[in-house]
Amino acid sequence: MCMDTLPESSSAQDSAQHSETDPERTAALFQQSVAIMARLRAPGGCPWDREQSFDSIRKYTLEETYEVFDAIERRDWPHLAEELGDLLLQVLFYAEMAANDGHFTIADVLDHLNHKLIRRHPHVFGEEASRKAGNRADVDADVEGSSSAVLRNWEEIKLAEDHAKASASAAPPSRLDSVQRAMPALAEAAKLGAKARKSGFDWPEWRDLLPKLAEETAELEAEAASDDPARKPAVEAELGDLLFTVVNLGRHLGVDAEMALRGCNRRFRQRFREMELASERPLEELSAAELEELWVAAKRKLADAAANP
Repeated sequence: MCMDTLPESSSAQDSAQHSETDPERTAALFQQSVAIMARLRAPGGCPWDREQSFDSIRKYTLEETYEVFDAIERRDWPHLAEELGDLLLQVLFYAEMAANDGHFTIADVLDHLNHKLIRRHPHVFGEEASRKAGNRADVDADVEGSSSAVLRNWEEIKLAEDHAKASASAAPPSRLDSVQRAMPALAEAAKLGAKARKSGFDWPEWRDLLPKLAEETAELEAEAASDDPARKPAVEAELGDLLFTVVNLGRHLGVDAEMALRGCNRRFRQRFREMELASERPLEELSAAELEELWVAAKRKLADAAANP
């Protein structure tokens, strides 16, 4: 395929009418994307792209991930398609840089992904295919339509993979080793709590976390009361303990802490904007009591609007 000639592109409306992926067209477009990325990084390509490194573009990966989240929350499907493309670009960029350095190629990325999907889905592809793809765990492939059984098998297969990776190490593996550090701290805290629960180390129910919240708050208050700069690490540690407890409270309540905080951030933006619109003077000129009055009024107005759309 000539790189300068793009395949015919369907509109967002046309794409929405299709419920199945066209493998042939998808393969051609993916091949073209890989070729475009290679050309950008090649001699005579884009100077900016050629200057980038793994460290320099990783911040964009996080930004693109959150833009995907935003499009999903707004149910902006055409924009989501675009943002997913931007996120895929990050994968292509990393793979091309790795290929330039002689580490691996995008083909290796896809090969790892395909083997993993087959290995961890014996109930779909069959136990023999799962074994050939590297599964070493003894699981029951007959899940009988149970998603909980699927997750249980997934965890067992993943744990067997982790044990295999750690076999060369003298230290025994930990169940928590499977929780990656490379994720947002709120998500990591929730996964650590969920993993620990499988070993019986957890609060029995959400109400049991309320006294723990009070305990952690008191410990934070005690450390923060000191004006000694040398106590800052201790204050940070106590704040971390409090946040960890809050995240696990959300886990017990079936609430994702990251999503809860994103929702809170959105509401704060809306309420603050209402304060700015309602005030006849700049907010910085108002007293604390006047600001609180505007805040309460903004909350009430937005709540009424939501109740009476």
